[in-house]
Amino acid sequence: MSRVAWDSHLSDVAKNLRPSPIRELLKLTKKPGMISFAGGNPDPAIFPVAEFSEATRILSERGREVLQYGPTEGFEPLKQFLSRWMAPRMGRATAPEEMLITSGSQQGMDLLCSVLVNPGDSILVEDPTYPGALHTMRNRGARFVTVPCDAEGMRVDLLPGILDRAAAEGHRVKFVYAIVNFQNPSGATLSAPRRKALLELAKERDLILFEDDPYGHLRYDGVSDPTIFSQDDEGRVVYACSFSKILAPGSRVAWMVGDPELIRRMVMMKQGNDLCTSVVAQALVYEYCNLGHLEGFLPKILKHYSVKRDGMAEAFRKHLPAEAEYHIPAGGFFFWMRLPGVDTKELFLKAVDRGVAFVTGPSFFANGGGEDCLRLCFSFAQPEELEEGAVRLAEAIRDLKS
Repeated sequence: MSRVAWDSHLSDVAKNLRPSPIRELLKLTKKPGMISFAGGNPDPAIFPVAEFSEATRILSERGREVLQYGPTEGFEPLKQFLSRWMAPRMGRATAPEEMLITSGSQQGMDLLCSVLVNPGDSILVEDPTYPGALHTMRNRGARFVTVPCDAEGMRVDLLPGILDRAAAEGHRVKFVYAIVNFQNPSGATLSAPRRKALLELAKERDLILFEDDPYGHLRYDGVSDPTIFSQDDEGRVVYACSFSKILAPGSRVAWMVGDPELIRRMVMMKQGNDLCTSVVAQALVYEYCNLGHLEGFLPKILKHYSVKRDGMAEAFRKHLPAEAEYHIPAGGFFFWMRLPGVDTKELFLKAVDRGVAFVTGPSFFANGGGEDCLRLCFSFAQPEELEEGAVRLAEAIRDLKS
């Protein structure tokens, strides 16, 4: 039993830390027989275990190098691969000094905040948005200015008025955070005209844009729009992507691309954080890619997850009440649903009793809201669970209304 009065020793930041709302909810979903539409986890059934195991050959070939400390900027062969592989998406091959390999995309967010945000500064975020980003940003003392979203993503047309009001209220907006493809949680994709308009507004208002793209390779329908980064000629867009969804989250390998001066500052911050991302992890990911496995794996996961997406859509159509509002996402992992007049925190408890879990809407709103919304993930549940989960959710809705 600790006898230390920790409150008197903690930093101001530590005193104001909040637990991840999703992680807290997930603690309630562990009972046997639970069907989870909650956490946004990839399906381990499709992890490329054999192919990734093959990549361990790099340890016997270059073990003395990869078991040593590595450069903070990242394992150079991996950076070279990413520059070539991402060139069509980025509009060009990026230079080594424009890229930083991070220990997961969450670290990239933290590093960006650490070099741009002072306590009390503001970040403009989508409403709703990814709670993990909000968690990281709050830990850096950020405040939030929010912009609504619709089926085409962020309402860029509303931004001038929102920014003007924010400035009048004393907000100093340091950057705009946007999940551009199959947004977590809404599933929406920022349309091409809005991407262009957002970049033009950023130029006019001297804003930095953080283009977060963890789901961009997971498109099941249609064609991809150009990245905002590919249209930027001023170096004000920072782009982030990760291997978590296209390989496996346990790799903890992600990357940031941006202006060399900004990346240099992030490198210096990372040197005081963890010195470097695991060289072993980077080398294994590189060898997996170098062997051609990534290109072979992507079609498999697109087929695998599109079947699940379609299964959830059909199950909702069959079993959920007519007032449930949602659209079918063209990619990613998530359905976003609104149930007018329903408190989804109360619904969550009913649903857990019925054996199905989701994430409540308020978790995704920086400044409050979303009480009648919920996020449902189709990637982790097995195909036979999708319909049964929808049946249980419909029963929980009836329980709440009865």
